[in-house]
Amino acid sequence: MTDLHFLTLAQASAQIKSRSLSPVELTKAFLARARRLDGALHSHLLVLEDQAMADAARAESEIAGGHWRGPLHGIPIGLKDIYNTAGIRTTGHSALFQDHIPAEDAFTVSLLRNAGAVITSKLATWEFAIGGSSFDLPWPPARNPWDVSLDPSGSSSGSGAAVAAGLCMGAMGSDTGGSIRGPAAWCGIAGHKPTYGLLSRRGILPLSFSLDHAGPMCWTSEDCALMLQVLACHDPHDPGSAAVAPVDYTAGLGKSLSGLRIGVVRHFFENDLLTDPETIAALETSIMALRDLGAVIGDVTLSPFAAYADCGSLIARSEAYAIHQHWLRSTPELYGAFGRHRLMAGAFISAADYINAQRERSRLVAEFIEVMKTADVVIFPTARCPARPIGEDSMASGFQPFFNRAFNVTGTPALSVCNGFNAKGLPLALQIGGRPFEDALVLQVGDALERALGTRARRPVVAEPNEA
Repeated sequence: MTDLHFLTLAQASAQIKSRSLSPVELTKAFLARARRLDGALHSHLLVLEDQAMADAARAESEIAGGHWRGPLHGIPIGLKDIYNTAGIRTTGHSALFQDHIPAEDAFTVSLLRNAGAVITSKLATWEFAIGGSSFDLPWPPARNPWDVSLDPSGSSSGSGAAVAAGLCMGAMGSDTGGSIRGPAAWCGIAGHKPTYGLLSRRGILPLSFSLDHAGPMCWTSEDCALMLQVLACHDPHDPGSAAVAPVDYTAGLGKSLSGLRIGVVRHFFENDLLTDPETIAALETSIMALRDLGAVIGDVTLSPFAAYADCGSLIARSEAYAIHQHWLRSTPELYGAFGRHRLMAGAFISAADYINAQRERSRLVAEFIEVMKTADVVIFPTARCPARPIGEDSMASGFQPFFNRAFNVTGTPALSVCNGFNAKGLPLALQIGGRPFEDALVLQVGDALERALGTRARRPVVAEPNEA
């Protein structure tokens, strides 16, 4: 039963469909592993054991009766604790929302439940998806399963750690400035930020109305595609939800990349931000693998990365402060220091700065669309370096570890995949970006690269708390 934790979602789903694997036994295995190991990782804020076992038993009964709902039926899934769950607390990992009990599920959670997924847990996050790995909150921060002294990144920290450690088979994250792809990179999993509007944000605690994205985090790109197939659904009650024709996000998996044009944004990591040599070496190995798969590789040029980072930060801080200003004024003591400082930064941004940032954003979007006439996807590292010590304050140090902000500004799809390991055994990551609503192609490239590089056979070894 210990091997069940390290099945991919696709493998487990096939076995459940053929009735060679019991959803009840699968869920028991994940819950038992979480009980045993999460004291070292702190990826879970709440384990929904009774509900999960009841849902698993229901799934098993339905499948035995010939009513298999699809690939997520009976699959254990965790939720970043900014996703509303009816009658179950949703805290944002903050004392401010410690007693917040939503009346309804988030729209995406409803879709998962309708697909037969087994919701096992509410997972750790940076406070309100911005506060950093903080030690002054009601619950400790999640830790990196490859080395618990290191940061899993965030803000979807618990989602990245739990998937990597085999505590859930897939998880929901959110991404405003890279909060799916950062933890995916440092925890060595696949994390997909879909095209803006492809997934509803209704019922998810907001941070930035024009930059927030919801998305799946799994061990493989294929698993992300299976989750996206359920999650990509127009929500007429979310003003940002896009009404687009249904797409089969798994259709391209396993197909040839022959003739696919891949643009390398080389200046990001060679000129704009100093990048770790092992990260660059892993990227060059990935380029060779893609070329061997038949892709045509060439360099492309965008605006300097700082243009994207500064534009996205101004917009995000302004919109985040607009959401939190009432609580920051009335109960600032209920925030952790990191979260309070980062949210308060928005109070010092003028309306003119915000408007000019949105104008700059329009220019950057137009530039990206023009460049994508010469490339089908673009690639560059997800992170400048592997995981760093837990609890660093990036605002104080000024060190920006990630190249993620660009695709939040453009709103276009982006996937982080593990493309190797450094000399210390820490995961490295590559980011794949595409045109609006061409999420299927991005996932196809990620899947092909994972298979070519063979990175999905290596998992972190997590010591039990009394062994650490």
